[in-house]
Amino acid sequence: MFEGLARRVLERTLEIQRIPAPTFEERERAAFVLACWQKEGIETFQDDVGNVYARIPGHSSARSLIVSAHLDTVFGRSTDLTVRRRGSRWYGPGIGDNSLGVAGLFGLWWAVREQGMSFPGDLYLVANVAEEGLGNLRGMQAVVDRFRDTPRAYIVVEGLALGKVYHRGLGVRRYRIRVRTPGGHAWGAYGTPSAIHELTRLLATVLQWNLPRQPKTTFNVGRVEGGQGVNVIAAAAEAWVEWRSEDGRLLDTWCRRFEEACRRYGRKDEVEVRWEVVGERPHGVLDAQHPLVQAALQSAWSHGVEVHLASGSTDANLPLSRGYPAVGVGLTYGGGAHTLEEYILTEPLPRGLAVLVSLVERVFEWG
Repeated sequence: MFEGLARRVLERTLEIQRIPAPTFEERERAAFVLACWQKEGIETFQDDVGNVYARIPGHSSARSLIVSAHLDTVFGRSTDLTVRRRGSRWYGPGIGDNSLGVAGLFGLWWAVREQGMSFPGDLYLVANVAEEGLGNLRGMQAVVDRFRDTPRAYIVVEGLALGKVYHRGLGVRRYRIRVRTPGGHAWGAYGTPSAIHELTRLLATVLQWNLPRQPKTTFNVGRVEGGQGVNVIAAAAEAWVEWRSEDGRLLDTWCRRFEEACRRYGRKDEVEVRWEVVGERPHGVLDAQHPLVQAALQSAWSHGVEVHLASGSTDANLPLSRGYPAVGVGLTYGGGAHTLEEYILTEPLPRGLAVLVSLVERVFEWG
């Protein structure tokens, strides 16, 4: 049954993947998903931020279940979205993250319908916006604000990462650092502070800090730009940096130290350093013994999938940060996420879909 289902899901994946959907520009892809749900004859609606909901009614008033997948990708509208197939390996920007995840929502519905499943509570399938980059989980925030603690659980579906159960949401904080100086001629004004020099000194200082490996904490400089020419002392420079940690308190500690370093460099004569938080993902953890985590593990094992618990930065962060049961799961294996060489493996997909269906069934068995 799942072999045929996987073929249909792959067809839907290609339909979704070829529609550009940069963060904040998901409207066209959302419209396609909404139209597909309407053709299925399911109750659908769209909220103010652009999330698309499909509701499968339960046979009683028991608590509902939310299963979501994000619509957006990290790729700009001009990206070539051509898919290349090499046997069971399919390449394409955004194919696994997260076109396959969104298509998996349809696969879940098709399995429910064709197996005649009936659940005690409503099953909501949500294609949400603004998960990637500076979207700051805005789409999932709207979902959680709508349902709050009424669902029995939130399940977040990613195309990649089969064999992982994300029950720990990494805390993430992203900064934009701006440095300003008078600038000048590289020869005539030599000795005048350079914004680029000051920024690189600041970043080099931070990169020398010994960050803890447990709980894992990381710092990344994602983008640096500035200056006007090779013979000009730069008057402006900026960097975009990111902190992550498995421990929310540690994240706060290191970010405070980072801000103090920025403040210290900004005290130099003729040097101005400003920083702002441009993105944040809240930290959250669901105990490994929680029934939802155990259901995810059991569902994978029952279909022969090796599985382990993992930390991640996904839409699950939002409900986890508010104390609501949530996990992230994948549908297949792959690699190259967020690159032009992103790929999925199609052979494991039937098992991944079987695991997802099994997980939904197990969660509804809670009563």
